[in-house]
Amino acid sequence: MEASGSITRISAAKIPGVGLFLLASLFAHPSSAEENAADVIAALGLHESAVAARDMKAWEKPHKIVVLSDSTARVSWLQEVAKDVTVVDARGRSEAMAQIADADALIGGCNADLVNAGAKLRWIQTQAAGVEDCLAIPRVRDGSIILTNMQRVNGPNISEHAMALILALTRQIDAYLANQSEAKWQRLQRQKLMDLDGHTMLVVGLGGIGTMIAERAHAFGMHVIATRNSGHEGPSFVDYVGVADELPKLIGQADVVVNVTPLTPETTGLFNAAMFERMKPSAYFINVGRGKSVVTDDLVTALKTGRIAGAGLDVVDPEPLPEDHPLWHAPNVVITPHVAGDSELKLDRAWLVTRENLRRYVAGDKLLSVVDVKRGY
Repeated sequence: MEASGSITRISAAKIPGVGLFLLASLFAHPSSAEENAADVIAALGLHESAVAARDMKAWEKPHKIVVLSDSTARVSWLQEVAKDVTVVDARGRSEAMAQIADADALIGGCNADLVNAGAKLRWIQTQAAGVEDCLAIPRVRDGSIILTNMQRVNGPNISEHAMALILALTRQIDAYLANQSEAKWQRLQRQKLMDLDGHTMLVVGLGGIGTMIAERAHAFGMHVIATRNSGHEGPSFVDYVGVADELPKLIGQADVVVNVTPLTPETTGLFNAAMFERMKPSAYFINVGRGKSVVTDDLVTALKTGRIAGAGLDVVDPEPLPEDHPLWHAPNVVITPHVAGDSELKLDRAWLVTRENLRRYVAGDKLLSVVDVKRGY
């Protein structure tokens, strides 16, 4: 879903020129020179704020910015676009805590202890797309701190992962992999195989990532319908875009239902027994959004009773899924451990977006991917 109702799409011609801790490889080297910020912004369709940072209530000219990193090279690369600002390299939480008291901004995470210790914080750049934990911090939730995130940056890899889950189920790849592990050459008749061509996908949450999933499904010959909060507008490859409260009506039309919603009060527990009851018994449920948007016990029941044909899950609730959880053994399920967002390309792009936002924030210009705290994304 989109970050704000008051945002405008950027064209590359108009452009001049980070979970608390990430893997060390994320910080090891500055991003590849093969792409620049303008190319990434245009390719991902990133949006900038309607007003310049200098005109936002929370903004002041920054003097010190803390970056959660383990690479001096990374911080030096960021420092290049933040003249007259001290960019501090914090190697882990303890160093960040030691530096945060007089910092104007924090790059790389949104931990409650850090935010509460940073009395002067006015901007947080997180390198995650989901921000529900960050918005639980009162100073962020009340708008005292500008929050920007990684909307759309995960789009290409998450959309490919969603299609992989779909194909694993509709072509029984999961079952054949199990046979392969036993060196068993056996055709399966677990259920009728489903061709994607001519069937209908419902994308629940037609934001940046949802749009990329819809585009790939359309390329497979699928009819695509969708829901979104912001209205009925959508790209040409989506046959119909409904608003959020049309979901109960639209879900029964779909052969594949893909959840891409952020976690908000409205989406928590959205997919429950009543919603699964509205799905076709032959339909598949795919979740690359948030685990808590699904009532897990209701999903297990729907799978075990044949109420739905199967599920592809990259996110679950609880997470990590306990070893003895019945979802592991429910029929026709493919589970991946919240890895759809992993991608080497994504890491490079995330740092390019971060650097561009740093440049913009220091200059007081319009920021990319500002989170609408009222909407929750």
